[in-house]
Amino acid sequence: MIKRFDRIAIELPKPDQPDPNAAAAVQELLGGRFGEMSTLNNYMFQSFGFRQSKKLKPFYDLICSITGEEFGHVELVSHTINLMLVGSTYPEEPDQTPMRDGKDKRNTYHFIATDQMARPFDSMGAAWTGDYTFKSGNLVQDLLHNFFLEIGARTHKMRVYEMTEHPVAREMIGYLLVRGGVHIVAYAKALEILTGVDMTKWFQSQI
Repeated sequence: MIKRFDRIAIELPKPDQPDPNAAAAVQELLGGRFGEMSTLNNYMFQSFGFRQSKKLKPFYDLICSITGEEFGHVELVSHTINLMLVGSTYPEEPDQTPMRDGKDKRNTYHFIATDQMARPFDSMGAAWTGDYTFKSGNLVQDLLHNFFLEIGARTHKMRVYEMTEHPVAREMIGYLLVRGGVHIVAYAKALEILTGVDMTKWFQSQI
């Protein structure tokens, strides 16, 4: 069971201006293959189907705990996208084309179908899919996949960070880079305990 707190994971700055194109890029961090929807649902369904959870409790607890945190990350990225879209339309009559700027943006779906809010799709508007989830029933294989998933997520976060100067996006991404790094090390240590292989050394080569 996950306990809900009515607050965002971190305090985000109030944006001075919208940036719909950057918001479209940030969508990749929400609904892309390596986005927060993928990390959440991978770990959540791994925890739901975890066999021998008492015998392997430390590993079960690890996956469950990160699952809980990922709920907050989905909310945080969504909130960031929403803030980045505030002010991208105008309070005018329909004949004055209050959404005129939307037609020139990368992701017109934000303006046509989502009331300028985040939705579970990637930076190109393709919907997130459950096909991105992975559950093998083999603990080592699942943990190795999670390690790989977090490294992919880190790479995408760094690239989106380099794409935009928007203060809301950069504050959010900076936070997730730190938390994602913790998750990578946690999965690496779990794999080391199970297999004897020091995955943390391999992680250093990815930074």
